[in-house]
Amino acid sequence: MLKKRIIVCLDVKDGRTTKGVKFLNNVDIGDPVEMAAEYYRQGVDELVFYDIIASARGRGPILDLISRVASQVFIPFCVGGGIGTVDDIRSTILAGAEKISLNSKAVQNPQLISEGARIFGNQCIVLGMDAKKDETMPSGYRVYINGGRIATELDAREWAIQAVKLGAGEIVLNSMDADGTRAGYELNLTRMISDAVSVPVVASGGGGTVAHMRDVLSDGENGGHADAALIASMVHSGDYTIGGIKKDLAKDGVPVRLV
Repeated sequence: MLKKRIIVCLDVKDGRTTKGVKFLNNVDIGDPVEMAAEYYRQGVDELVFYDIIASARGRGPILDLISRVASQVFIPFCVGGGIGTVDDIRSTILAGAEKISLNSKAVQNPQLISEGARIFGNQCIVLGMDAKKDETMPSGYRVYINGGRIATELDAREWAIQAVKLGAGEIVLNSMDADGTRAGYELNLTRMISDAVSVPVVASGGGGTVAHMRDVLSDGENGGHADAALIASMVHSGDYTIGGIKKDLAKDGVPVRLV
């Protein structure tokens, strides 16, 4: 049985790790290089680094900071934010990232997914998707871009399927409604996307307890069917450690790589 992955997300703004609720009221919580090193020591399976204002400001990735984070961790490291060209993908990988997350830029230029996959491999190209409830959409969820600031005409399920056809090798699915609330992942959304595509789906937004993670990682009828759970506030707050989370998940029967 494939192990379920625990991924820590570092949202970065102006070179510092930040955290908000539903994409608002972000506060500074620390140095991303130091935090990455600490989560690596704790046994996290992967790290995701998002520059949350790069696309909105129209600039590329912060390569120096990416390089410094990559020097501290020896696990898969995914970077997103401001990556809009094949050259941006190449330079970010050369700076130390194993995976590239395309979100706003993929919506604006879907061929960037296929070009990236063709040159660097599907395993390197991750679709980042911010979805919010909207009853007017076929799936009930609309895709947003630019850090949740701009609504698109894309349906979440249809966009996920299209992105995988273009070459995305993984999807990080963020529920905007649950983001930062620590009230639980949006299981219906996660299950719908997981069941619609053949690539791994990472659940993001709302993780607050080990029970929430167990539910979203569950392959049962009411579970989220996710391949990995992304967390931020749970560990940034100091309420949980990666090792403690994994031990509790293992006790609940979730297959994880124990530290």
